[in-house]
Amino acid sequence: MKAVLDRIEENQYAVLLVEENTQEFILNKNELPEGSKPHDWFEVTIENDKITSLKVDPEFALAQEQKVKSKRDRLKKRSQGSKFKRE
Repeated sequence: MKAVLDRIEENQYAVLLVEENTQEFILNKNELPEGSKPHDWFEVTIENDKITSLKVDPEFALAQEQKVKSKRDRLKKRSQGSKFKRE
């Protein structure tokens, strides 16, 4: 399963969102792989409602980033500017 590191709270807790079953898991920050930061993607294994394995997935993270960039670019092309003009 895939999970994204949504945020770090109080500089101590890592909040992971699991994509497949829309679950949220809170881990101690020190349980993350070294250098992990918000918006990193992981391959996770869950057993008995607990994450038992966590591995960084940089290829999936890059693919997600490119997908978001593509959508943003399409929206910018459709945009006709603000309807509210300054005087």
